Order: sequence, then C-alpha cells, then structure tokens
Amino acid sequence: MAQIIDGRLLAQKIEEQIRQEVGKMGIKPGLAIILVGNDPASQIYVDSKERACHRVGFYFEEILLPREIGQEKLIEIIKLLNENPNFHGILVQLPLPGHIDEIRVLSAINPKKDVDGFHFSNLGRILVTKRNTPDDALIPATAKAILLLLESTGVPIEGKKAVVLGRSNIVGKPVALLLLQKNATIEICHSKTQNIAAECLSADILIAAIGKPLFVTKEMVKEGTIVIDVGINRIEDKFDPRGYHIVGDVDFENVKNKASFITPVPGGVGPMTIVMLLENTLRIVKNPDIV
Repeated sequence: MAQIIDGRLLAQKIEEQIRQEVGKMGIKPGLAIILVGNDPASQIYVDSKERACHRVGFYFEEILLPREIGQEKLIEIIKLLNENPNFHGILVQLPLPGHIDEIRVLSAINPKKDVDGFHFSNLGRILVTKRNTPDDALIPATAKAILLLLESTGVPIEGKKAVVLGRSNIVGKPVALLLLQKNATIEICHSKTQNIAAECLSADILIAAIGKPLFVTKEMVKEGTIVIDVGINRIEDKFDPRGYHIVGDVDFENVKNKASFITPVPGGVGPMTIVMLLENTLRIVKNPDIV
C-alpha cells in the first residue's frame, strides 16, 4: 500500500513560511491575474489563488476581460501591468479563447514578473542551466510543485527512470527538464508513443499529465513506483450534488496498492501549484533582477 503524498499539508507549511516572511517585509507583494471570459473552471482556479494570496498577506487583483477581447488589446493591458510597480507578478489564466495566440500573449509578460514561468526567457534558462537547480529563472509552478512533492518522499531522484505522460509546455516539458537536472533518466510519452503501458511499467517515477481520466491503471505500474498525478478531470456523477466528481489521470484506488508513494486528486499537485505561484512572486520581490 502506497504512502500518500499530502500536497495540502506540504502547501500549508510553505504558505506559513511565506506568510511569516511577508510579515517581516516592508513591502507588500502584488499579484495580478488576467482572466479572459467566464469559464467556470478557470474562475474556480483564480478564486483559489486569490484566497491563497490573502492568507499570506499579498495584494491581489483580478482583471476580468470579455471573451471577445482582441489580442492586441489584451497585450496592451499586459504592458500596463508590466509597468505597474504595485504588481510584482503577472499571470494570464489559461486556456485563452481560440482567437488569441497564447504564446504571443505569454511572451508579452515581462519575464521578471512571469510567475507562471512560461516566458521564453524563463523556460530557456531551465534548458541551458549548468546548475542542479536554475536559481536565476522563474520555474513553471506545476513542474516546481511536482519536484518538491517527489523530494518530500525522501527517495533520491538521481539514477531513477522517470516516465512523463504528456509533453505540454506547462507541465510535461519543464518537469522533464527539472528531473534531468536531478540526474534522472527521462522518457516523455505522448499520443504518438507506441505501447505506452510498457513504457510506464519501466518507470521508477511516473508523472501523469495528459488530461485523460483514470488513464493509468494498475497494470501499467510496477511495484514500488512513485506516482504523481497531475490530472484534474470531471466525471459525471448523479449521486454527487454537483453532478460530477473529480478524478485524476491515475486510477488511484487500484494503483495505490502497487505504488510506493502516490499523490491524491484532489489534494496533491493542485495545492502545491498555487503555493509555488506565491513562492515565485516572493522571489521576484526579494530579487527583482532574477531573470
């Protein structure tokens, strides 16, 4: 039976450290989040980030924009935030509407305020760094969260084979680079990978980030694997008052009997991702020339 990696508990500990540090500072860290449209799931994520900011003493502002906003107008708003000294961190909630080029919009954020770590400058520093951890970059929050969750197990990453399911710019690619810096052997699987089940079976560390509910079954996991589930999927459930319940990309109930450590959904990667945004914002305040 796997030990549960409690992301909520770890996030609470880090939050408290941030709260105490902010209390001793002569400046209030500021985070601005841009939300385009009224997608309910995106609004839930933004609300969670707002509550976290208030808990640690950050200044927070949500900029809610209509779904129909033009790309150039959105970029103009980002440039104004870049110049606003009240905001140390800027985040654009993804996904964006289809008529907007995400890459162009994200690249408009000043890399020194890029708390999500998606700007080319920050992603590039992760790629070319010669150090064990890229201290001069803002690391994508989810990838950073995964690394800390793995380290919290006390199991060395060096020499392990890590299989990453998913090749997104948000999770798959950056977490693979971070694990490579920790001297793991990396394999990234995606929709064109042949025999994914066999690849997963070879993993000492398995990270599922593909957005397919319950995709990873117990037959795909060898005994003793560390399993990190990044997925957040809604499954229809007529017995739940909400009409759905949340599951990950991993069949938790069955896989936990084979894994050595496993993250739950919810309560695993999600809370840690939010606290990593706070940590990135605080790093910017402490070191404005981080990038």
